[in-house]
Amino acid sequence: MELKELITPVIAGLGFELWGLEYRVQRNSALLRIFIDGPNGINLDDCAAVSDQVSGVLDVEDPIPVPYRLEVSSPGMDRPLFTPDQFRRYQGEDIRVRLNWPVEGQRNYRGRIAGVEETAVILAVEENSVRLPLEAISRARLVPKF
Repeated sequence: MELKELITPVIAGLGFELWGLEYRVQRNSALLRIFIDGPNGINLDDCAAVSDQVSGVLDVEDPIPVPYRLEVSSPGMDRPLFTPDQFRRYQGEDIRVRLNWPVEGQRNYRGRIAGVEETAVILAVEENSVRLPLEAISRARLVPKF
C-alpha cells in the first residue's frame, strides 16, 4: 500500500487534510515529512496528535524498509504545492519552482501561476509563459506576500 493511501484516512479521521508529503531516502535512513491543513489552521498540538496516530499505523503496517524520521508540519505561508487542484487553488499567485530536469534550459523558476492543466502548470515569467510538466516539478512553493 502506498504511504499516502495508508495515512490519509488516519489524518482525515482526526479532522485534518493531508496537504502533501515528502519522502526522502538518505543512505540507510529516510525522512517522511507530512504536511497537514485544517479549517482553523494548524497548531503544535494538532501536529503532535497526527504524529502519534500516524506513527502507530506506520509501526503496524511497516511500509518503510529503513529507519526513518517522521515530521508533521503545517504547510506554512510558503506552502508547498503538490497536486493540480492545489495549483488551481492558488492560480494568480507567485510561486518558486525547482525542476527535476531543465525545461527551456532552466531548472529553477519564479513566476505567477497563469494556468493549470491535468499534467502541467503554466507559469507566467516576466513577459513569457512556460509550460512545466507536473512530473518535472521537484518542489513548488508559494512566495509569501508581506
